[in-house]
Amino acid sequence: MGDAVGRRTAGTGETQAANRAWWDGEAAGYYTEHGGFLGDDEFVWGPEGWTEEMLDLLRATSEQRILEIGAGAGQCARWLRRHVAASVVATDLSMGMLAVGRELSERTGTAPPLIQCDALALPFGDASFDTVFTAYGVVPFVADSAAVMQEVARVLRPGGRFVFSTTHPVRWSFPDDPTEAGLTARLSYFDRTPYVETDADGRATYVEHHRTMGDRVREIVAAGLTLVDVVEPEWPEDNTETWGGWSPTRGALIPGTAIFVCRKG
Repeated sequence: MGDAVGRRTAGTGETQAANRAWWDGEAAGYYTEHGGFLGDDEFVWGPEGWTEEMLDLLRATSEQRILEIGAGAGQCARWLRRHVAASVVATDLSMGMLAVGRELSERTGTAPPLIQCDALALPFGDASFDTVFTAYGVVPFVADSAAVMQEVARVLRPGGRFVFSTTHPVRWSFPDDPTEAGLTARLSYFDRTPYVETDADGRATYVEHHRTMGDRVREIVAAGLTLVDVVEPEWPEDNTETWGGWSPTRGALIPGTAIFVCRKG
């Protein structure tokens, strides 16, 4: 029996262990494959290529204290340090990703603090930050994303901003195929059963969790946050890249990313 992929339940502990090990093991290869697109100190919201410089969703200023969760190698935090001169801390579950981040900090000369922690238990006091954000980090990789929203709300100051990008919920219905074959819905949008990759012994090695658009809104509201905007970035004509299941072929017809802009209070 070899490695397998499919749908089955996976709780918080199993999801955390699998994804930490996966990102630790894939960190260097991930940067080799995607580093040219993401940059070393750029802020890209998703595979469509829209940047914070273009969208200005954080409304970041030099007076703010900012937290990035699921930062990977910290490219976004590095951009904020360089362009906004903001006080920013970058965190990630994977020490492998943060190790790549340390190399990038040395190379670029821009070195935000990099902290390993679980976004479900942030090591910061209440109301510590003006802004929290993540670009495709954390949210799809935890079993209890509602708890992430609550933890973010805890460390946000009143009036603070939380912005996160994640896989658009509608994409769960489509196979992860960048060709025209990926344009036919084959899976139930309402099936929240996680996507799980397992090894030969049945241990999870990678897990992603799905929520509907309504689920996301309810999680945000239940955490005491106000949903300010939902951005569904269109695929730019000049982006010819293919990234996993994302491509110009699919991007012209269905959304790949959803960016949720929230405010505390």
